[in-house]
Amino acid sequence: MDKELLFKPRLPEDEVEVPGLGTVRVRGLSRAEATMIESAGTTEAKERKILAFGMVDPALTEAEVGRWMKAAPAGEIQPVSTRIAELSGMLDDSAKAAVKSFREDTGE
Repeated sequence: MDKELLFKPRLPEDEVEVPGLGTVRVRGLSRAEATMIESAGTTEAKERKILAFGMVDPALTEAEVGRWMKAAPAGEIQPVSTRIAELSGMLDDSAKAAVKSFREDTGE
């Protein structure tokens, strides 16, 4: 194997619908980014980092994510951060099973 392949970014991407606003593009987090999130402190701080790292279009800073959190209904951001976590392989098996079950039930 060519070791340079190890250093080439290969983070999966996907789109997530934000109801009433449109579609955002997100990506999975790198191991380095995931490690930074673990030490972020509060749940809110961790979610801000996840979204700031994982949002591709539009790209958001942590401060902008904080503004979105203040303006958004409670459930609006969760599907976006959950999809980033899925793409990153950060969900435990029970969360993965719940997402799979939901998708099967809704046909997504």
